[in-house]
Order: sequence, then C-alpha cells, then structure tokens
Amino acid sequence: MKIQKAVITAASPGQHTLPLQRLVDRRGVERTALELVLSEVSEAGIEEICVVIQPGDERAYQQAAGQHAGRVCFVEQPAPLGYGDALRRSKSFVKDSHFLHLVGDHLYLSQVERCCAAQLIETAVQNECSVSAVQATRESMLPYFGTVSASRVHNASHLYKINQVVEKPTPTFAEQELIVAGLRQGTYLCFFGMHILPPEIMEILNRLLESTDDPKSITLSAALNELASAKKYLAFEVQGKRYNIGIQYGVLVAQLAIALAGQDRDRVLTDLVELLATTPQGCSHD
Repeated sequence: MKIQKAVITAASPGQHTLPLQRLVDRRGVERTALELVLSEVSEAGIEEICVVIQPGDERAYQQAAGQHAGRVCFVEQPAPLGYGDALRRSKSFVKDSHFLHLVGDHLYLSQVERCCAAQLIETAVQNECSVSAVQATRESMLPYFGTVSASRVHNASHLYKINQVVEKPTPTFAEQELIVAGLRQGTYLCFFGMHILPPEIMEILNRLLESTDDPKSITLSAALNELASAKKYLAFEVQGKRYNIGIQYGVLVAQLAIALAGQDRDRVLTDLVELLATTPQGCSHD
C-alpha cells in the first residue's frame, strides 16, 4: 500500500478565502495558509496534489501556493453542493489509489520530528487500511468536527477501531453514543482534518449523493460511517495539534501556536506579557 496522492478541499463558499490568509511560520517567514498545508503534504513525501476550489479561484490559489505551485493541479466544484460533493470532484485525480485527504481550513503543528501527515501515512501503511487522524477534543468544540466512537486496538495506545462516525453531534448524543474508554470526561475523539482514504470512498459518496435531494446534507462523515461498517478502518491520535482557522479567533490561535513553537518564541512571549499588562480587563471600544 503506497500513498502517493493528496486531495485538499477548499471550495466552501464561506471559507474558500481562508487558505489565502497570511501567517508567519516557525522560521519567521510570512506564508499563506495554503502554502503551510502544501508544505505539510510535501514533507510527508507526496508529490501529486489536487486542490478542489470554487470556480474563479485558481489564479489566487496558484499564487498562494508559493514554491509548491508547480506540483498542484486544481479541480473546480461547479456549484456549492457541500463537502461530500467537493471531495467527489477529485475522483478522476484519485483514480484507484488510496490517498491523503486534508481540509483547507486547518493548520497542523507536530509535537515530534515527523510531521502529522507523515505519522498518519506511516500508520496506514503499517496497518494496510484507511485511517483517520483524530484528536481528543473538549465537548464545547463538537459543533465544528466529525466525531467517532471507537475501541482501542490492543497494544497500540494511540490507535482505535472505528465503530461509528457522526458529523457535529450534540453533546447529549455524544455522551450517550460516542464515549471512548480512557478519554477524560467531557472529551471526545474528533477528526483532525486529515485522512487516508480508499478509492471506494468515491463510490460511497456517489451513491449517497444520488439518493438525496439535498446534496449539501451529504458529508464525508456520512460516507466514513458506511466505510466503518464495510471495511477495516482505524483512527489514530496524531502527536500534534490541529487548528481550525475557520472559527472565531481561529487564525489568531493558529498564529500564536505556530509562533510559540518557532524561533521567535521568546520575542512573542515578551510581546504577549506586555500586551496583557497594558490591556485593561473588560476594555471595550464597540
């Protein structure tokens, strides 16, 4: 099993400009969010990359890709028909290969030498199956992520067999159906925004989309839930963190995390201490 292709989805109407946001990386270099995601993919050893975009966005994305522009192809989602439809648009690129899938509105920060994508690929290759990266996530964040119920794989502390996948569950449903043994109370295994998927996922998405009058209701989670009942499918706790830049203060939190993990950590900490010391509590200029 080889993972040689990657698909990044970035066509959501409300979030398609997020990958164009500029941040400062750990070396102090200003780069776009898209370039940071593409660097993650390239660091994992993948050369063939497809980005699913809105019509009319290719020029901006080509520029935002920076040094990776030459290795990226673009596929348009003609109409805003949701996440499942967006991923399906890459079928001709994926063909019959397992592939790495990432979302364009997440940034990733590894806590070990290997990048998050490389950790996930290694796990999928070793286990010869589809694997989704997950992160223990507090209950208040459930509205933003797909969530899984799973059981730990014997002698593998960070690996789980997925039993069920639910898109953005309510806290009540999660407490009743998605508890994972060993996790702290009030936390759940939520998607990391990074998956190793089989080519069959396209057929599942096709069937789900053709059976509904509301394509926007078909999420990747729905297809993954079917995959979990049909084939070996695992979840892996990556040694790293994901930062959703599509939520309120998401870009700010991601930038702080990257800066505090980089060469300018001391300078950033000094600036933060000074900011906290000089900003009155409850100060508002609305």
